[in-house]
Amino acid sequence: MNLEQYLPVFLFILIGAAVGIAPQVIGYILGPNRPDPAKNSPYECGFEAFEDARMKFDVRYYLIAILFILFDLETAFLFPWAVALKELGLFGFLVGLEFVVILTIGFAYMWKKGALDWE
Repeated sequence: MNLEQYLPVFLFILIGAAVGIAPQVIGYILGPNRPDPAKNSPYECGFEAFEDARMKFDVRYYLIAILFILFDLETAFLFPWAVALKELGLFGFLVGLEFVVILTIGFAYMWKKGALDWE
């Protein structure tokens, strides 16, 4: 068995590990470590940092997060549709319009049910 064949694989693994680990080590060594109350304060998630990991969350937090992901992904489908609209013709336009109408009905339903209300 010729070990010279494995030299490129070994170099690839070595360089990949260096690229992944070296910046973290350099940042840990050279980076400032001055935590203050503003850095450790709650941010976006609404709970205190460094508390019990098993604390209870309000279900509305998850509901809003899921709805955001849902509508974000659905609107991502509109970009390729808009780019290819000339090639799709009238049928493609109507199918896309149906998609937007269904999306709007779903949004109106969520709004009416109060799923977007944060108290």
